[in-house]
Amino acid sequence: MTGALLSFSAMAVSIRMLSAKLHILEILAIRNGGGLALLLVLGALNPALMRALTTRRLVLHVMRNAIHFGAQFLWATGVTLLPLATVFALEFTMPAYTALLAVLFLGERLTPSRIGVVIFGFLGVLVILRPGLESFQPAALLVLGAAFGYAVSLTQTKALTSTETTFALLLWMNVIQLPLAMLGSDPRSYLALGEMALAERVKKAVSELRAAGTTLLKETSEKHVYA
Repeated sequence: MTGALLSFSAMAVSIRMLSAKLHILEILAIRNGGGLALLLVLGALNPALMRALTTRRLVLHVMRNAIHFGAQFLWATGVTLLPLATVFALEFTMPAYTALLAVLFLGERLTPSRIGVVIFGFLGVLVILRPGLESFQPAALLVLGAAFGYAVSLTQTKALTSTETTFALLLWMNVIQLPLAMLGSDPRSYLALGEMALAERVKKAVSELRAAGTTLLKETSEKHVYA
């Protein structure tokens, strides 16, 4: 759980930094492309993972990932518009939505503890949003929509885990979501990002060479003085 929170935090910071150069869909495309490449390497190293893939529940996979992709887009957009503390606070309404959806669609019992999660979750939303006050931020609704979308996706994931492996869930996620992200992407943006990264490397190398040259010149001058 701690690892998941750290990865979400790192992803939020990365999205905010990259959004200055790339569109949200382009950032998501990089994420899905990298994830797909990594999973294919794992599948090549362990063919049993690939053999476990099936298309029996492909429709549910598509539905899950379409909703998850939309939630990701809303969440990433919210990250660029709101303080990160507000984003994460609103995102924690997801357990409340998930508890209700699990009762409605998975037949789980609504226990007193789950009722408490739902009530306090929505009370927390009211405290953060403060509707009716001048400080209300409309962008917060994007994150709330993302939290609900994530909750729907989690409920569908729970239904899929009865027959699907974790590897299959992740692979189908990236296979389905990558084309969706590419639809709104401009390939020239990736080239510009690569050029920017190369320029930064060259700049760093030049700075290191300049510093090394300055140090060498200083050492040479000191030797002449002592000589």
